[in-house]
Amino acid sequence: MTAETFSLPTTDPGVHIVGRMRGNGPPLLLLHGNPLTHLSWERIAPRLAEAFTVVTTDLRGYGDSDKPRGLPDHSNYSFRRMAQDQVDVMGQLGFERFGVAGHDRGARTAFRMALDHPEKVSRVAFLDILPTHCVFQNIKAQMAMDLYHWWFMAQPDGFPETFLSGKEQYYISTKLLKQGPGKGGFTQREVDEYIRVCTPENIHAVCEDYRAAFHIDLPMDTRDFEAGRKVQPPALVLWGAQSHTALRHDPREEWPKYCQHIVDMIELPCGHYPNEQAPDETYQAIQTFFSAPLKT
Repeated sequence: MTAETFSLPTTDPGVHIVGRMRGNGPPLLLLHGNPLTHLSWERIAPRLAEAFTVVTTDLRGYGDSDKPRGLPDHSNYSFRRMAQDQVDVMGQLGFERFGVAGHDRGARTAFRMALDHPEKVSRVAFLDILPTHCVFQNIKAQMAMDLYHWWFMAQPDGFPETFLSGKEQYYISTKLLKQGPGKGGFTQREVDEYIRVCTPENIHAVCEDYRAAFHIDLPMDTRDFEAGRKVQPPALVLWGAQSHTALRHDPREEWPKYCQHIVDMIELPCGHYPNEQAPDETYQAIQTFFSAPLKT
């Protein structure tokens, strides 16, 4: 099925989001993680397009989407801003209400989208994350080792960027294939594409993403949690049995603290990359969730 490529402006002047749209049926937005792009959905998106209008995008700062310099307060890389980008894009494509599934940073974007725009999000699926507030509040020694990059990339502007500069091939290859639990499952073509888009601008943007998570998203999510605000749209939670998400926490215990209506929680036979490591099981779970009639 042929996919239509687009580059659309957001309400942040000068920032465009690149993506692809294919298929027919209810709209379904798919969001990738770090250091990935919309390519991470290519083992699943064509099958989903048989029943849905599937939109896959590159988050701001990633892939071929625009990569603005971070603001002093990092707010232009907060998950609130990233979520607004995607709402902007879906609106321009003609979709005022849609389903959304996200992996890793894309799942955190989807989480904030569901909180900020519940009227836009019909259903939401979270792939292999724990909520940001949960992660920051429950860090133990091994989890800190697994998520070393959270603390490294959130350091002040210029410090992590300098260390990664000139080492893009080593960094991407090691991060995807070796570093930490639950890695691997990528083809050489996929790894090469992620190396291609790992530019100095991308590295800065990713660092800003993690800086924003600490300086903007954590306080925001903490206020929401303490106020009792939960994700209202029906939710699906997926995680890999060999991922740090399952090895260090119990997702079944943590997620109900953050979602009002969890339809299903499923452990998949994979690590941190369900789309690459367990594409058939991931496809089936997403297809079933977004297709099934919801109980009222």
